[in-house]
Amino acid sequence: MGAETIQKFQFASDNTAGMCPEAMEAYVRANQESVPSYGEDALTRRVTDKFRELFETDCEVFFVFNGTVANALALASCCQSYHSVICYEHAHILIAECGAAEFFSNGAKLIGAPGVNGKLTPAVISQIADKCVDIHFHKPRVVSLTQGTELGTVYQLEELKEIRGAAARLKLLTHMDGARFANSVASLNVAPKALTWEAGVNVLSFGGTKLGLANTEAVIFFDRVLASEFEYRCKQAGQLASKMRFHAASWLAMLENDVWLKHAQHGNRCAALLASRLKKEADLTPAFPVETNGVFLNLPRTLVQGLHARGWVFHSFPGDTWRLMCSWQTTEADINALVSDFVDLQKKSPQP
Repeated sequence: MGAETIQKFQFASDNTAGMCPEAMEAYVRANQESVPSYGEDALTRRVTDKFRELFETDCEVFFVFNGTVANALALASCCQSYHSVICYEHAHILIAECGAAEFFSNGAKLIGAPGVNGKLTPAVISQIADKCVDIHFHKPRVVSLTQGTELGTVYQLEELKEIRGAAARLKLLTHMDGARFANSVASLNVAPKALTWEAGVNVLSFGGTKLGLANTEAVIFFDRVLASEFEYRCKQAGQLASKMRFHAASWLAMLENDVWLKHAQHGNRCAALLASRLKKEADLTPAFPVETNGVFLNLPRTLVQGLHARGWVFHSFPGDTWRLMCSWQTTEADINALVSDFVDLQKKSPQP
């Protein structure tokens, strides 16, 4: 691959990647004929059954256009306006979704809590919930976990088991923001059920966009009671797709032959390679364990400015920690070019 084909915005987010070829081809196939609208088509029925096969349970499946509304509507189905949701202090639902969860739930409160490497602990969840017992507080109703986390780590099975125990004691429901759920499954090499309903998760927002789809996420209810009338929430929120077959077709292309897992594994491998190369060649150690498709680094401002000046796009999160994301589309040539610029800039402007 020549230098002219390097996409320097590649590491800004896995959202910058295009549609994967499998999804693109599925769109074309779905466009060949007229079919019933609003999810009454055969493709939608087929893919919902495919999700049930994947999770090995009789779950309810809905499709929406983005992760913000997937999380917000899922949480709204769990909450009344006087309830609260316990989440990590840098959770996407808290700091990057413009109050969508509060809006769609008519006022449920999000409570940010400190965590370890981006993960909540049973002790912190219990501490918050046990404080909010007075009628003057929002009543704790849900614990929301991000898998993989905002810091690129994953909840291990034992950690999920312990959180499930705390949630059961506190009578809390569990929501999982799975924008990078596929990367977590790939990282842990376990069946999807092990990270969801077997771990006490009641509803999952399964990310498709970051995985290589165009604009579709799946909201999966393992507690079917919570899914009651969810289709009305989707309609009211402008999330009922008239041409649902395009949601369904792209998801079906991902689920068949484990394409979703293949792309997630690729993103994870690229992140591991990037972290290894930066450690070896630029003496840069990741700020957090690299367990999915993100590498987080504490970088001097001069180095960041130099990389930005050379056209590389990446963002800080949180604070002065800088995030480099990989995707299904990341190539070894992209990694080579980025690491080369890291090393070159260090040589020209050595750090103390």
